[in-house]
Amino acid sequence: KEAEVILFDMSPPSLEVPEGIVMAVTGMDCVFHSSYVMSVRDQLIRKLIEEVNVQGTEHVLRACVEAGSVAEMAVMKASGTELKDGTGVLKDGTGVLRACALHPAGIYGPGEQRHLPRIVGYIEKGIFRFVYGDPRSLVEFVHVDILVSPHELAAEALMSEHQHRSAGQAYFISDGRPVNNFEFFRPLVEDLSYSFPKLRLALSLIYFVAFLTEMIHHLFGPIYNFQPLLTRTEVYKTMSVGTNKIWSHFKLSTTYKGFLKHT
Repeated sequence: KEAEVILFDMSPPSLEVPEGIVMAVTGMDCVFHSSYVMSVRDQLIRKLIEEVNVQGTEHVLRACVEAGSVAEMAVMKASGTELKDGTGVLKDGTGVLRACALHPAGIYGPGEQRHLPRIVGYIEKGIFRFVYGDPRSLVEFVHVDILVSPHELAAEALMSEHQHRSAGQAYFISDGRPVNNFEFFRPLVEDLSYSFPKLRLALSLIYFVAFLTEMIHHLFGPIYNFQPLLTRTEVYKTMSVGTNKIWSHFKLSTTYKGFLKHT
């Protein structure tokens, strides 16, 4: 298949609808919108989270409606903004704006710049000396290679030839292999010739330390916006969500193993 692709990327992003975005989406069959992944210190700036992940998504949707000719839209985002029924009447009254949401787990793989580089930095600085919490707690990750196909298929499923069957749907994407957060990084630690920590600290202790760190950041962040080691969200929140819906819906299978070691 061949398709003309236009990358409309802004860094740092504009919080308002940029001039030209309506023109950029006019005539497009599908628009992919990626909202900002908030991690560590960015999690502490609630106003920014709202402006980028919620209002930013609304701006893109509004631009698509304004363009009038956009009939389908795929949305990848982490904000959880309500999609309602996944449809919306275009401004000129012709056609329907259709959308779906793709929610990836923690992304890793070649080119990832936010998560793994920070972990590697902690390892090389000797900070990674302990683990914490229940070893039975599970989280999920997704390799970038696994992440691509669902985007292509979700976009195709928004089109009329596929009965718009992904419109209004929300899909969670992961490798499909829940794993303890620290055990996930074991291959990386050992392949970098470091010893995996044997010391396990209480979750309550680390949560309290994260709370103190957030308070310090709240007081001194406006002067020096340092990177906290951990936030309470990172310490306390874990989840494992079934991916049967997307794999069965699009007839996909997770066949990738050992990605972190390769990365």
